[in-house]
Amino acid sequence: MGSSSDVPALRRGLAVLRLLAGRPGPVSAASVARELNLPRSTTYHLLSELTEAGFATHFPEEKRYGLGVAAFELGSAYLRHDPLERLARPLLRKLADRMEKVAHLGVLHGAEALYLVREQPRQPQSIVSDVGVRLPAHLTASGRAMLAHLPPAQVRALLPSVAAFVDRTGRGPHNLPALRRLLTLERRQGWSVEDGFVTAGFASVAAPVFDHGERPIAAITLTFRHLCDTPCGQTWPDLAREVRKAADELTVRIGGHPISEQ
Repeated sequence: MGSSSDVPALRRGLAVLRLLAGRPGPVSAASVARELNLPRSTTYHLLSELTEAGFATHFPEEKRYGLGVAAFELGSAYLRHDPLERLARPLLRKLADRMEKVAHLGVLHGAEALYLVREQPRQPQSIVSDVGVRLPAHLTASGRAMLAHLPPAQVRALLPSVAAFVDRTGRGPHNLPALRRLLTLERRQGWSVEDGFVTAGFASVAAPVFDHGERPIAAITLTFRHLCDTPCGQTWPDLAREVRKAADELTVRIGGHPISEQ
């Protein structure tokens, strides 16, 4: 067993690994030392150890370091364990039972929201958003909960023209300016709402789940029956409060950072 003195070294090594993972390309040892406030000798030692273990790669011609194949293998193993779904399922189960509404976990898949997990309340309800179903992200509460926290250029790349704005019920944003206005409102509000945009007679409230870099990686949604002839402007803050609690808890469970106050 290692001694307690090994722990700071491990933490520094993990900090270096996380820095390499967060950069779009290789970085110099000097940059690593500067950003992490580490001595140069310590930085070179950590990079050498990470390189020997396969978690970092040294590019001698560039005098820079990047991620190694072992980091890829570790990430692939992580994904094989379906950690997001496993961690989310008990939270969704409690949320569905407590609020007596259908709870979902969704992720972005291009310009669509893909549903990974669905938990029914004690009295099951029939809705279109089942596991494996993909729906236009700009229409769904879950999709917009994530889109609201993406850079504008990325949103534009996902929905580059009016033709990309699928219409299902005549409701919802039909172009990029309308979507941007709605995303700005929902980002400030802290949750997203869908009132008959996907299926007439149903509404949804969703909140985003964030990773350690405060990037949206998923959304938790409650879906329920609600019928109105025209969009009535309801935002269901009481439901949103519970959805946000679940989303924040999942964020913490995966090692992310909640953005609770907008």
